[in-house]
Amino acid sequence: MPDKNLKSKQQWKDILTPIQFEVTRLKGTERAFSGEYYDFSEEGIYRCVCCGNPLFDSDTKYDSGSGWPSFWAPLEHDNIEREVDRSYGMVRTEIRCSRCEAHLGHVFDDGPDPTGLRYCINSASLKFDPGDDSG
Repeated sequence: MPDKNLKSKQQWKDILTPIQFEVTRLKGTERAFSGEYYDFSEEGIYRCVCCGNPLFDSDTKYDSGSGWPSFWAPLEHDNIEREVDRSYGMVRTEIRCSRCEAHLGHVFDDGPDPTGLRYCINSASLKFDPGDDSG
């Protein structure tokens, strides 16, 4: 489990763009088909935009048709946390970065093999790293 990287609300505001702050710190959602990575196919690692924690590998990314970047598995299960989200009259599973608790998106059980999962992630919560390692 990575060491926690927690900052004050103002510290996050000072280092993130308005949309990054809205999504990661206030549990917002970017509009479908508007994010930088929803239709992006380069090879590399997707990291947390807040703290750099490696979250997803491009090898697990697929086009779910949802308008958000979708992955069928995280890079390391310990790098994400799950929490029940009962907002907007729904019951969903929220996904957060385990290092800085940034809101990333949600996971659903309608994904492809081999996991059957769809990690539906906001582009604003990610930073793409074209490097070939996760360290």
